[in-house]
Amino acid sequence: SKYHTSSPAIIADAPEYVSASKEQIMSQNYSLMQHFVLITQGLKPPKGEIYFASESPKGELGIYINSDGSASPYRLKIRTPSFWHCAIYEDMLVGQYVADVAAIIGSTNIILGEVDR
Repeated sequence: SKYHTSSPAIIADAPEYVSASKEQIMSQNYSLMQHFVLITQGLKPPKGEIYFASESPKGELGIYINSDGSASPYRLKIRTPSFWHCAIYEDMLVGQYVADVAAIIGSTNIILGEVDR
């Protein structure tokens, strides 16, 4: 077969959350339909809320999901490290020259795309 099939089970044995292997999708009609439904309708997280924190190179990356059981979460918040790193500017910039602002922002190594989402 031209598809890689020696990998173990990927995430879970829950067909409502995990797509079939590529070989199954290409050879079995049911797997293809299941994959199509999963991709077009999206995941339906169970009702409830969860906060997941993961360590990233710049600090803690946090994801908060509050779901009412529908396909779209009621609330989704992503806490990026660079957003919280900007809080220090209030203390760092006091008494500095305007010309030094660019150097101070550059020295903290933040990603402004994360800050202004």
